[in-house]
Amino acid sequence: MRAVPPILKIGGVEIAPATVLAPMAGVTDTVFRRFIRNLGGCGLIMTEFTSADGVLRAQDKKAKRYLHFYEDEHPISAQLFGSDPQVIADAARIVEGLGFDLVDLNLGCPAKKVVKCNGGSGLLRDLPAIRPIFEAVRAAVKIPFTVKFRAGWDDAEIVCVELAKMAEDCGLCAVALHARTREQGYSGNARWEWIAAVKDAVKVPVIGNGDIRTPEDASAMVAQSGCDAVMIGRTAPSNPWIFRQIEQHCEWMETRSEGASGGKPYDEPSEADRYAMIRTYFRMLIEEEVPGAEGKMKQFASWFTHGVNGGASLRKAIYDSKSAPEILGRVEAFFESRVCMVGQSL
Repeated sequence: MRAVPPILKIGGVEIAPATVLAPMAGVTDTVFRRFIRNLGGCGLIMTEFTSADGVLRAQDKKAKRYLHFYEDEHPISAQLFGSDPQVIADAARIVEGLGFDLVDLNLGCPAKKVVKCNGGSGLLRDLPAIRPIFEAVRAAVKIPFTVKFRAGWDDAEIVCVELAKMAEDCGLCAVALHARTREQGYSGNARWEWIAAVKDAVKVPVIGNGDIRTPEDASAMVAQSGCDAVMIGRTAPSNPWIFRQIEQHCEWMETRSEGASGGKPYDEPSEADRYAMIRTYFRMLIEEEVPGAEGKMKQFASWFTHGVNGGASLRKAIYDSKSAPEILGRVEAFFESRVCMVGQSL
């Protein structure tokens, strides 16, 4: 089985290893991105998808927050959505000026409020409208320009190969395919054969996305589709170690191909690791005074406590809390009481 490549170049930007944190609304803010970066193994991180109109409106606080990043986040890509070529091009120019390494166009978001404005996957039903966007943005910036898209609107309108060829023709530096249709949303199975079809059709790097839940899945996607990198979305909040595990798994596969045997393919997080992870992320939210930190803690609680013994009681304690510091206190009390119980039983 072919492992995930150790390196990928998109334009002049080096992605090492060839793994990408997918842009996720409400998830991939600067705190979560740096959190993932510090755990290791992720080659490229991306912002939440950001309205190009919002970027151009000087008073749009949400867009400013989405595009805020720190130096230790490089390489980092900013993802924009919209439908007006000039607006997106102007927003891309601002993104370049802010110091982002890449700019990406979202043609994949299935959310109704985005689609009804002809943004995200809504544009998949109007391919002629996409070319002017590609051309305008490509002419506006010097940094690598990429696109993330779905296979099509539904099974009767699969346009991924045609769209990838258009992107390459317009000078984009890479394409990322979430191998589902807009109508699927996040249901059903990702069709990795669509990633393979795109890879066969273009020479620019192809990033595969969809249904990577384990390191074995990442290697299987590369083996089956030939893609140049893998992008991981919903698995990352529930298992933030996934990128490091993929890197470890690839190293393990390499040693086995050289004749070595034994050893673990990758590390599984212990309960102490999970405690450190939850506490670190929640502390970052508090220390950086993130707006809505309490709500974000409750949002992440269902993911972060996955696999924790007694996780249901911890989640209830978190949901019943009235403030961010109270949530952190309950997390610390939960895990520290378990440490004491273990010590008493020895």
